[in-house]
Amino acid sequence: MRITQVDIVQIDEGNLVAYADITIDDCFRVRNLKMFRRPTGYYIAMPQAKLKNGRYREIAFALDAQTRKKIEDAVTAEYEKVAGKRTR
Repeated sequence: MRITQVDIVQIDEGNLVAYADITIDDCFRVRNLKMFRRPTGYYIAMPQAKLKNGRYREIAFALDAQTRKKIEDAVTAEYEKVAGKRTR
């Protein structure tokens, strides 16, 4: 599996710093990942749907730690690239 495209929309809402859309293998798109700033680095939250009982459920997610790390690394790298361009 390859992350072939990452699109970042920067947000400044407390710890929420960006939304990300990713494309996997040029054929599958996942939208609305949230990127949060944490004291230890960034946290990438997968897209969620709100249930009738008020709880949330992830609607797209990695099935193993290796895949999750690939997604996190790709989103973080693109965010840092985009954020760096904005500050120059």
